[in-house]
Amino acid sequence: MKVTALALDPIEKKPLARYKPGSMILSVGGLGCTMRCPWCQNHTIAQPEDPALVPVREMSIDELVEKARALVDEGNIGLAYTYNEPLVHWREVVECARAVHEARLDNVLVTNGLIAADKLEQLLPHIDAYNIDLKGFDQSVYDITGGKLETVKNTIERANENAHVEVTTLVIPGVNDDMEKFDEEATWLASVNPDIPLHLTRFFPQYRYADRPATPLETLHKAQEVASRHLNDVLLGNV
Repeated sequence: MKVTALALDPIEKKPLARYKPGSMILSVGGLGCTMRCPWCQNHTIAQPEDPALVPVREMSIDELVEKARALVDEGNIGLAYTYNEPLVHWREVVECARAVHEARLDNVLVTNGLIAADKLEQLLPHIDAYNIDLKGFDQSVYDITGGKLETVKNTIERANENAHVEVTTLVIPGVNDDMEKFDEEATWLASVNPDIPLHLTRFFPQYRYADRPATPLETLHKAQEVASRHLNDVLLGNV
């Protein structure tokens, strides 16, 4: 596997607030993404201008599993596929996740959820917990990113049937901060599972949106209030 980042992180950093809290997880990042978000916070590895210039090291699946096992005494519970979009190399994730399970460790996937249904079905048996990025509850938001809302919704639904799921929405002024849409998003998530934790995180100027203002705190608090009418667990991040 091509590895750009490898670190032992608190599980809460994924963010996963309700999955084995207080534990640590070895987090691995690769290169590339299936979307092109202009606000990308990890654009140097997800959308590099020249991928050849990004420092990469090759690690075998066996090496990653052994590294994860070696860190168990430091609180590590497994391997998290994160930092860039792991599903850009979904087959490698499936193979690695299978090996991690054979080592009796957990697999965590931090993803934008853009994966074809047939590929998702091959992945589902091997992932224990997900944080899925829901960019907004309107296809117009996904038109900016090059994704499909219905595909992401399917990923959330199927993942919820098989594992622990948390959802994150980065709240961006003028892009996805309409309160009616937050109400629709939370209503739909509650129809899937009202106990799904929803993380509402604050946007800061970044990448091609470097000239945009940060999300006002009052917007985050209002979105939390709206979403909490339907969901039992709405958390604020980056405040």
